[in-house]
Amino acid sequence: MRVVIAGAGSVGRSIARELLAHQHEVTLIDRQPSAMRVSQVAEADWILADACELPTLREAATDQADVVVAATGDDKANLVISLLAKTEFGVPRTVARVNNPKNEWMFDEAWGVDVAVSTPRIMTAMVEEAVTVGDLVRIFTFHQSRADILEITLPDESPLVGLRVGQVEWPQDTVLACIVRDVRPIAPSPDDTLEGHDELLFVTGRDAELSDLEKLLAHGPASS
Repeated sequence: MRVVIAGAGSVGRSIARELLAHQHEVTLIDRQPSAMRVSQVAEADWILADACELPTLREAATDQADVVVAATGDDKANLVISLLAKTEFGVPRTVARVNNPKNEWMFDEAWGVDVAVSTPRIMTAMVEEAVTVGDLVRIFTFHQSRADILEITLPDESPLVGLRVGQVEWPQDTVLACIVRDVRPIAPSPDDTLEGHDELLFVTGRDAELSDLEKLLAHGPASS
């Protein structure tokens, strides 16, 4: 996979290192000479230029990229980069960093953003997930599909404890994607039994009724 990353700060370099470790091709772009720490990510291609300008994106062969990551510290720049990547170069997937949570509403398909990543929002979700047992927590929202990833840690007294997955009729547009038990991820089968302190990860569609899932988790299946 070929990835162009705009923004070679600590975030951009960290992403680049992870991608390179997984054998992907990476180009890093930044307009600040101080960001050109080439030795820290020597395997990447580096461009010193403004990623908001079309000649720069052409130099980076953005039209050949599978993914463009807008990871600068400027939300306006990240929006412009995402929009140009989509409209001018037809990039299949764009990922944009949201620096100010107040701007998150703008990071959608209208601006060419497939996935918006808000660090404060993710950190908040992680804090809630770490300290809350029995409450449903929204971990992530995919901006293009509006699908959500939700998490709950089952308390010992949950009405679902002791039931097999196949005995539970999950709400419409809701999929139990994973059970994490004692740090071990399990791909759920109908015969798996739910246990106290299981961490359940759900994927829900844009039309899913969150209240239906909350009711099921709180009271168990209607037939039980």
